[in-house]
Amino acid sequence: MATEINSTTASGMRLAIVLAGNRNAGKSALLNRLTGQEVSIVSERAGTTTDAVAKAFELPQAGAVCFYDTAGLDDDEGKLGGQRVCATQKVLRRADVVLLVIGRGGVTPEDMRLIAKLERRHAQFIPVFNFCDEYEPDEYNRGLLKTYGGVEVSAKTGAGIDLLRQKLEEKLKLFINDKPLIADLIRPGETVVLVAPVDSEAPKGRLITPQVQVLREALDANAVAVVTRDADMQKTLGKLAAKPALVITDSQAVKQVAATLPDDVPLTTFSILFARHKGDFKLQLDGANAIDQLRDGDKILIAEGCSHHISCDDIGRVKIPNILLNHTGKKLEFVWTSGYDFPQELSGYALVLLCGGCMLNRGEIRQRIEMCREAGVAVTNYGMVIAKGVGVLSRLKGLKGKI
Repeated sequence: MATEINSTTASGMRLAIVLAGNRNAGKSALLNRLTGQEVSIVSERAGTTTDAVAKAFELPQAGAVCFYDTAGLDDDEGKLGGQRVCATQKVLRRADVVLLVIGRGGVTPEDMRLIAKLERRHAQFIPVFNFCDEYEPDEYNRGLLKTYGGVEVSAKTGAGIDLLRQKLEEKLKLFINDKPLIADLIRPGETVVLVAPVDSEAPKGRLITPQVQVLREALDANAVAVVTRDADMQKTLGKLAAKPALVITDSQAVKQVAATLPDDVPLTTFSILFARHKGDFKLQLDGANAIDQLRDGDKILIAEGCSHHISCDDIGRVKIPNILLNHTGKKLEFVWTSGYDFPQELSGYALVLLCGGCMLNRGEIRQRIEMCREAGVAVTNYGMVIAKGVGVLSRLKGLKGKI
């Protein structure tokens, strides 16, 4: 049985489960049945769910997850209905697993379009044939049920729910420890040095999320974690009895750290660790090297994962554009998005830059990368483009074999 989790669990660390389907397919009732709580309003009236409803939970075999109930895929009547469908599509990008809830009428054209889209993007999904207490799927729907490993359930009576939970947790296990942050790069007892500059964007009184997550995983791996500032890097190394097994720095200090660190000590950045943890490392490395092919007038999309106060030395709005302009010597055009906003049409861009993604879950990051791949647009992330721009990307490739 699922249990509620502490709401302070970072959203970027939760696996996302999105319930999608047409109006009156029983998505809200199914969510309530899965969680054992009245999370969503249930009504026979079509279109009751208008905005996505999120519920944080913990599943025994998968850990922290977040369920999302969504508006109907067929809720496209008028301007407001179209906006609801767009909102549903945006939530679907976050999904690690999609529960495609199919109602009394069986599979619809909207369902099949979503299945085709999910298959094209290599997304995990489970067709859920609801209302099994009222009707049996016909031969066509049974064929789809078998082809895609679907489940017959009744959100009303609870029939089939245990089997659905089992299949859901099997899908989610594919993501658990799929790519850790550093646990596979270090051994128990080894020393890891984390370089954490304190700049104008660092939150007062605490470390930023990537630093906290990497530090926690280092401790879980029984490593010795040492945290220092970039200005104290040499002093810190001098106090260690042996060379560290790994040094991890904030991207903005990577040039200074690389200059003071012996060549035989492996070096990487928090952002690059997140690139392999949540995304496609090789594709993003290729994207960083594609910077050398940029031309005058090329348009660059910089996709920030969180909304924040924009400072005079903001990394995404100021520092990275300046690095690209200085490195390429070209006249480039920059476009920014933040949070979950991300354009559906990418063909006009020469390059997409993703942030580290600490506030976005893996489903969102991977879907963005797949969209770039489909559009034939180079994609990389902040850490890689900074390392490329300041001339130390090749220095960081010491970890490439492991990454």
